[in-house]
Amino acid sequence: MPSAELLDHDIVDLFHNLFETTTEPILVVNPSRTEFNGLITAAIEFEGDLSELRVLTDEQTPKDIFDDFVTAGHAADLIADGRLSPRSTEDIARSSLLITADQAIPLVEVEGDVTGFQSDDPELVERMRTVFSEEWENADEVTLRTPPLSQVRETMREDIGEDAADDFDRILDAVGTVDSDSDLDEVTICLLVAARNEVLLYDISKWGEDVSLASKATFSRTKTRLEDNGVIDTEKVPIEVGRPRLRLRFADEQLQDAGIDEMLSEVRTQLEA
Repeated sequence: MPSAELLDHDIVDLFHNLFETTTEPILVVNPSRTEFNGLITAAIEFEGDLSELRVLTDEQTPKDIFDDFVTAGHAADLIADGRLSPRSTEDIARSSLLITADQAIPLVEVEGDVTGFQSDDPELVERMRTVFSEEWENADEVTLRTPPLSQVRETMREDIGEDAADDFDRILDAVGTVDSDSDLDEVTICLLVAARNEVLLYDISKWGEDVSLASKATFSRTKTRLEDNGVIDTEKVPIEVGRPRLRLRFADEQLQDAGIDEMLSEVRTQLEA
């Protein structure tokens, strides 16, 4: 006999429970920002075999979600591994919905909390899965310009150094969000890492361009802004052929050995001055 059950979970826990109980692709229809973020967080944290996550969304939600560098980087990892397949469409005026092979879960979000009403009516589930699978197939693939975060971390460790990669992770943990509204974007963070470890501008900008993080020109413009605000300084390093290259350092030498939180606080103060 078909049944329905009220669910009341943290959205990440809800997704974890689904991941543990299904092997078929999971359809996520019209997720809110909270639900989409929760899906990515749960998928990154999940240590088992993850079903393919087929997301059908409107065109704006991915732009909002992937404005954050860390979220976009995690999503890029999932996409590269074939575990996340987001697609967008113009016509999606309906509530959020999760559909597995044997259950459908409409989601209701109230003040950040998500409640679902689970139905296992086989005819209803099959009908909904057929309809939304077809819509997902016909929708446009969502593409990301952000590289996979694991690739950023791995190549930084290899090309720039172990200490730099560790500083990069510590700064990301400290700032939390790295989006267009943040005072520190991903390029600025990379240049702070470079200054802290006295890396050449050429090396950090070449690495950044090679990993598709940003162009050398973007690194150069951001370096100039940090110089103009008194955050970093440069030292010319002669090379055998060509113009000297620039080694990055903090303008305030005390920041070279300061803790991450102290360093970030001082940098923000200088950028706001």
